[in-house]
Amino acid sequence: MHQPSVNPALEPASQTVSVVMPAYNEAPHIGICLQRVLRQTCVTEVIVIDDGSTDGTVAVVEAMMAGEPRLRLERHVRNTGKGASLRTGFARATGDIVIVQDADLEYDPEDYGALLRPLLQGRADVVFGSRFLGGGAHRVLYFWHSVGNALITFFSNCFTGLNLSDVEVGLKLFRREITAGMTIEEKRFGVEPELAAKVAALKVRVYEVPISYHGRTYAEGKKVGWRDGVRALWCIVKFGLFSKRRRSLWNGAEIVDG
Repeated sequence: MHQPSVNPALEPASQTVSVVMPAYNEAPHIGICLQRVLRQTCVTEVIVIDDGSTDGTVAVVEAMMAGEPRLRLERHVRNTGKGASLRTGFARATGDIVIVQDADLEYDPEDYGALLRPLLQGRADVVFGSRFLGGGAHRVLYFWHSVGNALITFFSNCFTGLNLSDVEVGLKLFRREITAGMTIEEKRFGVEPELAAKVAALKVRVYEVPISYHGRTYAEGKKVGWRDGVRALWCIVKFGLFSKRRRSLWNGAEIVDG
């Protein structure tokens, strides 16, 4: 059995941490991913949302639940997308801090410390990982994916007023009151620019930290395609205008998205 990874300087003390993990047909990877997540001693709860998997994903999670009280499973009858899974996970999370973690092996739970640091120092309410700021190992893959990601991030920043370097990143951290008051509308991968726009509208403190990235090829199970990129651009306009409208109405009072 692996020993927990411990970094006392980054333990959140009295604050609890929920990890929300959407999963769709990730049987080959989710067991190892969960082991790595549960190895982080800061994690008090892991909620896996199985999004209508047709492989052995559920069986892997259920087998691990037998000996791990921190692990919970929510199931969708049919595949509805990452956004829908996050909506379910955010509603079920009970921790003071919520971390979004994909069920594949592209993002390393060892980076949780980097995500937690700005929040625990009292500087941040939301922390985005970034695959492009340097600092962590980064698998070299598709050139045009990187170009598309840069364009999506640029247009997102134009609408939100943020200066993110990686709006499509799958590793994010939120104070739970932010996710609890947020209504997610997108069902698929358009949820990433939606989250950025709604966070911007709330005028909370947003930080970005470098993380490692171990990307997959399509043969290895990567699911994001060009159609998701087109949808992301539409979501930038849709939710970016929403963000601008909310910021124009800002009067110093707390805004709860809904």
